[in-house]
Amino acid sequence: MKKTILLFVIAILALATVGLWIYSSKNTFSAGNIFQVAVIVILVGFALFFGFKRIGSSIRGEPAEDELSKKMLVKASSLSFYISIYLWLIVMYFSDKTKLATHTLIGAGIMGMAIVFALCWIVIYLRGIRNE
Repeated sequence: MKKTILLFVIAILALATVGLWIYSSKNTFSAGNIFQVAVIVILVGFALFFGFKRIGSSIRGEPAEDELSKKMLVKASSLSFYISIYLWLIVMYFSDKTKLATHTLIGAGIMGMAIVFALCWIVIYLRGIRNE
């Protein structure tokens, strides 16, 4: 239960930080900033989904993580690892062709990895794990 509370605290802190960033920017948002805010909101929403799912299973008396959820997490992480390798190859290819700073490219790659993991987990959650 402590992990669930910590998850909600971190999600609220992330949303508060984004809100402070939006408030202090004084209407100087570009398309890139809107994209960044959208990605952060999606990731925080994903974390909140995990938190509410964990609270629901705690109320029903189920364990926080069972064998199926661990297997789904392992499957999603291994699939997202393979996809992330190709994502980093794409980032390396475009790093020479753009004039973006190195820290911007690394941040975009890390954000892309988080999105790839979230999408892989959603696909595996909806599709299920086939008998192997």
